Amino acid sequence: MLATLAASLEHLGHRRGGDRRGDPAPLRLAGIRLGGGGAILLVLLGLLPWPEALAGVARGTDVYLFLVGMMLLAELARQEGLFDWLAARAARLAKGSATRLFTLVFAVGTLVTAFLSNDATAVVLTPAVAAVARAAKAQNPLPYLLVCAFIANAASFVLPISNPANLVIYGRQMPPLLDWLPRYALPSLAAILATYAVLWLTQRQALRAPVATDIAVPTLSPGGRMAALGILGTAAVLLTASALGADLGLPTFLAGLAAAGLVLLRSDCGPLTVLRGIAWGVLPLVAGLFVLVEALQRTGVTAVLAGLLQDLVRHSVTEATWIAGGALAIGTNLVNNLPAGLVAGRVVELAQVPEPVRAAVLIGVDLGPNLSVTGSLATILWLIALRREGVVVTAWQFLKLGALVMPPALILAIAAVFLGA
Repeated sequence: MLATLAASLEHLGHRRGGDRRGDPAPLRLAGIRLGGGGAILLVLLGLLPWPEALAGVARGTDVYLFLVGMMLLAELARQEGLFDWLAARAARLAKGSATRLFTLVFAVGTLVTAFLSNDATAVVLTPAVAAVARAAKAQNPLPYLLVCAFIANAASFVLPISNPANLVIYGRQMPPLLDWLPRYALPSLAAILATYAVLWLTQRQALRAPVATDIAVPTLSPGGRMAALGILGTAAVLLTASALGADLGLPTFLAGLAAAGLVLLRSDCGPLTVLRGIAWGVLPLVAGLFVLVEALQRTGVTAVLAGLLQDLVRHSVTEATWIAGGALAIGTNLVNNLPAGLVAGRVVELAQVPEPVRAAVLIGVDLGPNLSVTGSLATILWLIALRREGVVVTAWQFLKLGALVMPPALILAIAAVFLGA
């Protein structure tokens, strides 16, 4: 299934045809083939009974709702020109400096990831940054767009809501926000700073070219203002849901629907136009990943992994912390961090590991995907957003850069776990 995913993503990266601002139909077909096809194959081969496959699909309901809510918000904002308005404002703040613009995009990406999740950074921020690069007449928009992919994972453990995988790994044992912050503040800071440093070093040649300063700021429509309020309101809803220990999917979905209703009341854009702009093919892909996890649990893989982790902890907590974090960081790129996080959460629960080991597991699941395009759902969504903007990034290009960006951030973040313990 992963081989098919990688091949299809590479194919999407090379496709330049279609409307730069849309044409999601091929993505729908790709998602159905990748997710639904893999799940159906498991059932047809007798590896998973169909009732259990359906149960696996049902377990992803919260994630589906979360994604639909975020994609709806992003499409509304795009249709109403919010991204173009933000782009012009950001480009003017850069005052002709490409490095300043790069840093500004990085800072905004950190905030969006922390308060709206890594998937939101891919879905909401990427088209905005593409608009920034156009408004600033950047000779090469790629350095700014790469920020969206890498910060989406690097900042995804600042808060519990920064990545749905955080909730999966901790489950019902999620620490209160005031316990989470001191536990993950240093690892998050280390990961974010290391990611910025390596990205800047690798992109510094492209950032030497100046960007435009004489940029006209368009008037933001009433629908655009309403879309902005919808995004801010969703951030508040997510923080409240996290504080109450509630699932994030339904609140996000309802917030997206509420924002859509308010925006469409003041917009010339019809609901069908918005719905056609959403990449629905992501949903069967995610459903297929949940079915894959169901198959792994049925085979007893999670129990075996829990036993191995317990043995490591008994030998040395320090070694177990480094091995678990490193193994998960690599593993997420082999099976995607969504199923890896689901399996890791179950393994950690069965093994009853000490907190440094659990923290390293979470960091590996969140940060490891910065190695490859198949590592996280956020990166897949980022690739889809890039395709809509007519920008090509191949799997090999991303891997070469990820091999430089991810390891230092991972090592420093896990080391910071011990400092904060």
